Amino acid sequence: MSLGANAAATGPEASVKRPIVIAHRGASGYLPEHTLEAKALAYAMRPDYIEQDLVLSKDDRLIVMHDIHLDYTTDVASVFPERARTDGHYYTIDFTLEELKRLRVSEAFVTGVDGASAKYPNRFPLWKSHFQLSTLEEELELIQGLNRTLGYDVGIYPEIKKPWFHHREGKDITALALAKLKQFGYSGRDQKIYLQCFDAEELQRIRRELMPQLDMDLALVQLIADTEWGEKQIESDGELSNYNYDWMLEPGGIERIAGYADGIGPWFGMLAPIEEGQLQITDLVQRAHRQHLQVHPYTFRADPDQIPAEIGSFEQLLHIAVQRIGVDGLFTDHPDKALAYISRMTEPETKHSGSPAQVPLDNEQVTGP
Repeated sequence: MSLGANAAATGPEASVKRPIVIAHRGASGYLPEHTLEAKALAYAMRPDYIEQDLVLSKDDRLIVMHDIHLDYTTDVASVFPERARTDGHYYTIDFTLEELKRLRVSEAFVTGVDGASAKYPNRFPLWKSHFQLSTLEEELELIQGLNRTLGYDVGIYPEIKKPWFHHREGKDITALALAKLKQFGYSGRDQKIYLQCFDAEELQRIRRELMPQLDMDLALVQLIADTEWGEKQIESDGELSNYNYDWMLEPGGIERIAGYADGIGPWFGMLAPIEEGQLQITDLVQRAHRQHLQVHPYTFRADPDQIPAEIGSFEQLLHIAVQRIGVDGLFTDHPDKALAYISRMTEPETKHSGSPAQVPLDNEQVTGP
């Protein structure tokens, strides 16, 4: 099921090939995530792909937003104060598209005793300008329209969010998403699209059941989470518990994934964890490449407080991922900065002054599962 991976061996002598750049939720380092404005700005930066996270509305419209909750990027609590569920959350699936369009979208924020504050303090100011939620149709029309008028070929990278939750609500988000993608011409390997999900069983259903029914053949990416995040939950004896993702990183896990997917999307900390002040490079990329799987880790952010002190800079972070580890692609909130780094990396050596300072090799260990 390989797409012809840009496989690069891990290590100082790696033969580095250009990784793809995926605009994570658009140009979300500069404008509120998943708004059409953030997607238009991302497009202008010319990434290879732009990401769309998908959740469902009450009337079965595919809404582009990162979470099944509206709490931390919209003013839903002010507009619909009585619509929270008993857990205190406002769920997108409880609102029609018409109602969702009445909400203002802002930068992600956190709430505390002193009120709301920006999750990323140096980004676009909270509640400035006017942004809205958008549908998958609106975003695909935007990207395809820009591809036509500008002559570029920017791809899409949709993620089906929490299909387990939607199934519990009586909705099949995956079938709706595939039908919509096919309607817009995304049906085979000749289009620039990856389809991603954290749900292994749902990806297998896509591969073995849904895509054959729809005569589709898309590249699938298995996202890998930490079990404690609760990205997927399963029900047992009437109780929900976190799905165990550990098997994906254990011996034999990558081989299982290769049976239904074309790539993996791990958290970057799974490739290069920092333990006791030392960078530990795992062999996950090497094992994935042996199975002809692409590796597209998340999320590369240039905000100073998002760079581990042991790494020091965004450029050094990219250097480790691209030239030391050999990833095939990366999700980034700052696609312009990632593309600038890759452009310098691929220039002839005589045109620039060299690579950024590396984390000392004495502090670098290659570890396995």
